[in-house]
Amino acid sequence: MSTLQQTILEKKAALAETVGTPLGQLAERVASVWPDADAIDQALQSGLPTLPHCHLLYAWDVNGIELSSMVRAAGPDASWRGRDLNDRPYLKNHLPFKGVMLSSVYLSQYTHDHVLTALQAVSHDNRLLGFIAADFSVNDLLRDTKLAAAQVVRWKQFRGDPSVRGTVFMQTRTPSLFDEHIDDAIEQIGRLMREHGVFHSKIHLSSGRCSFWLYDEPYGYRLHDVEEIINPELCLAYPVRPYPASAKTPASDIDRVLQQFKLLRFADDTLYLRSGSLNIMNDMVGLTFSCDGSHYMSVEELLSHDMSFWIGTSLQSRAAS
Repeated sequence: MSTLQQTILEKKAALAETVGTPLGQLAERVASVWPDADAIDQALQSGLPTLPHCHLLYAWDVNGIELSSMVRAAGPDASWRGRDLNDRPYLKNHLPFKGVMLSSVYLSQYTHDHVLTALQAVSHDNRLLGFIAADFSVNDLLRDTKLAAAQVVRWKQFRGDPSVRGTVFMQTRTPSLFDEHIDDAIEQIGRLMREHGVFHSKIHLSSGRCSFWLYDEPYGYRLHDVEEIINPELCLAYPVRPYPASAKTPASDIDRVLQQFKLLRFADDTLYLRSGSLNIMNDMVGLTFSCDGSHYMSVEELLSHDMSFWIGTSLQSRAAS
């Protein structure tokens, strides 16, 4: 299971644990007055404050027809009574006959917000009567939470545009202005990343431009062409900054990564590197090749492979085509 999947499951499990007991108690009260719609509304209205962040409660029968009103803090809205809810995303899954089940995130037709719905079965004498739905706005649930832990960097590969892949062996790398000045360019980029506060750089080798993200202004980026990148005075535009202690990429690895970009650029005239990126804060490298395929991996993983790995992969891909 990925870190992302685990984070999502943990958040949903925490919500299910919070609402399980009050929803179960509310289901018992609703069962005692079923199918009196007005009485169900009253029970739901009284139960709403027991469910933190819940903004909407409603009940429907086993046929998917809404029995209650839409019960809100402002009071019940009876306009949806009798509505067929079978097109709701959560009704396409297996519903719980006991306890609580959480839906996936979806767009509410009633509030037009992204919501999670907690579904609670309503039963009497072991006979299923229907269900209670408790809607929670995703924004309300996440308002006071912290950002999830960053994903562990593992190699990921994404295939590009099929039309590009299909014609890749009909093309040959055309030397770019960046290629002509690649040694001076990567030397300057390395210096800016080690000494001048650039924590993320993306190098477009084919089109000859480079994007920089800086500690001093992390919400934007700066764009330079080849002439600006190789200008020794470019560093005057970037204040000197100490290499961040929180960076996951050692400063000594930056030049090694950039040299790897150079090797991948010239390793093959057909399958070659079009762009490469390095983020020293999360230790992630991104590579996009002439076939429009992209790879994302850690610095350590990139540096653990020599050219025979990449050239071998290229030859196998070529043979398969």
